[in-house]
Amino acid sequence: MSFSSLFESGESARNKSHFATLVALAKSSGIKAEEAVQLLRFKQVLDISDSDYDAILKDPHSYPVTPPNTSDERIQWLHDLFKIVFADHKMDEPEHMLLRKYATALGYNDADAEYLVERSIEIFNGHLNLEDYRHLLNKNR
Repeated sequence: MSFSSLFESGESARNKSHFATLVALAKSSGIKAEEAVQLLRFKQVLDISDSDYDAILKDPHSYPVTPPNTSDERIQWLHDLFKIVFADHKMDEPEHMLLRKYATALGYNDADAEYLVERSIEIFNGHLNLEDYRHLLNKNR
């Protein structure tokens, strides 16, 4: 570990942790072209350097999951995980298993993690009932 990495900001460390989680999820069933594009977008958004990008792609599991501090950030991170999974418009079984694991690692208890993952799958698959559809349409109006 370099001396400068001892003083890495909490936000930078969390961003690397989150990016590593996204990479691990994408790698769980082999990184597809759509997922690679999405990872490059997250690289920019999370301000991941080229050297960190390469290191994380090589071994994403060497970065521990560092959960965000707020519930809004946890929901954002969970949403990001689903954006990677559904970048290729389908979810593989290894991705499904990891989503549950990561939802718990983000700080949700087992019951909440199970509910959030299953509900998010319904949403990302487009299986919304009319009430949910109306709610999403009228939210922020």
